[in-house]
Amino acid sequence: MPKMTENELKRKSIEYRKTILKIIHHCGAGHTGGSLSCIDILNVLYNAVMNVSPANFEQPDRDRYIQSKGHSVEALYTVLADKGFYPQEALYTLNTYQSHFIGHPTRKVPGIEQNTGALGHGLSIAVGMALASKMDGRSYRVFTLLGDGELTEGSSWEASMTAAHYQLDNLVVIVDRNKLQITGPTEDVIALEPLASKFEAFGFAVRACNGNDIDDLLQTLKAVPFVTGKPNLVIANTIKGKGVSFIENQVNWHHHVPTDDELAQALRELDQVQQTLEVVR
Repeated sequence: MPKMTENELKRKSIEYRKTILKIIHHCGAGHTGGSLSCIDILNVLYNAVMNVSPANFEQPDRDRYIQSKGHSVEALYTVLADKGFYPQEALYTLNTYQSHFIGHPTRKVPGIEQNTGALGHGLSIAVGMALASKMDGRSYRVFTLLGDGELTEGSSWEASMTAAHYQLDNLVVIVDRNKLQITGPTEDVIALEPLASKFEAFGFAVRACNGNDIDDLLQTLKAVPFVTGKPNLVIANTIKGKGVSFIENQVNWHHHVPTDDELAQALRELDQVQQTLEVVR
């Protein structure tokens, strides 16, 4: 498949945001804010960076993606449907009886590498996969997305020490740094800063970018490995609820379902942005 242009990727992010809102509204449950903050990251990974698709998902040298912040699964489900892992209609079974599309990633859904959702576990899984790639002489890379709130889990730092010890430069750890977690701002709950310095002290090569800017994400993620012999850490500075004015930076939208009126307003806002992108197409 040809690589998308930057403008095509921007339009794709708008489409993804609309889908996320629609399926959460339809199914009556979902992590709206976090899914909207990380969707640009998943868009760039799956459409411009990673070597993974339905055609090669059983091949040993495909790239791996682990969504450690599993509660934002609506974003992942949306992208996998768009990539052809399953029909779009399946998204509308989210959180319904006997559906595999539950509130956290499960391997029963095509395209999902590993069950996640217990915060702090995803990085350990990704480290194991990256180490296996090195030991087996494989070329695949491992990408994992962490929420900033989950970094208070000690297992994240145990995994980080292991990644540095084994010089896993085929590991790309992305932190969705939207600065909000379920109970409030991260710096009020348990402060994380200086976050870059902490990961550098644990042996990572660290870069920061605007996690809601397609061009910045492209330049950053295509530059890995940042330093040979060091695991890669991307601090993706994002806005929780990005793309919808009344959802942005609102802690109560961590897990919240839009009403009919809210959905209509959100879609109008996204339509307006989409129209501006069509003009410069």
